[in-house]
Amino acid sequence: MPFLMVSPHPSPPLRPAASGTVLAFDFGLKRIGVAVGETLLGRANALTTIAAETNEARFAAVARLIEEWQPALLLVGLPLSLDGAEHGMTVRCRRFANQLHGRFGLPVTLTDERLTSAVADAELREAGLDWKTRKKRVDALAAQHILQDYFDAA
Repeated sequence: MPFLMVSPHPSPPLRPAASGTVLAFDFGLKRIGVAVGETLLGRANALTTIAAETNEARFAAVARLIEEWQPALLLVGLPLSLDGAEHGMTVRCRRFANQLHGRFGLPVTLTDERLTSAVADAELREAGLDWKTRKKRVDALAAQHILQDYFDAA
């Protein structure tokens, strides 16, 4: 039966009992980074960035990814302050996770995503990419870090 894990303390992450594909999301107001991985391999890969203007267009893009990848689990990065406190984006990410579960009926897990965007941006900067290129890639790479951290912690 599908479930939605909504814990006030999203770490440590829990892996699903069954193996399968996981889609991970780095939710943002303008862009949503997406990564994909397989629980048996424990390896995450940046997939795409959804930059749709409306919620319906965003969820249509998510629906296409779900159709293509057939995930067993959806993972949503939960932004927290460095001290672990929640803030405005935390509430929005929880709502996004609830909407994913409600629309697609798949298990959704929230996991701590602290510093993943900063790490992703630093990696892209170190690779010599300019700001405009980094902006296009940072969200998907942050989603990759969210998913890889999830796999590594399990």
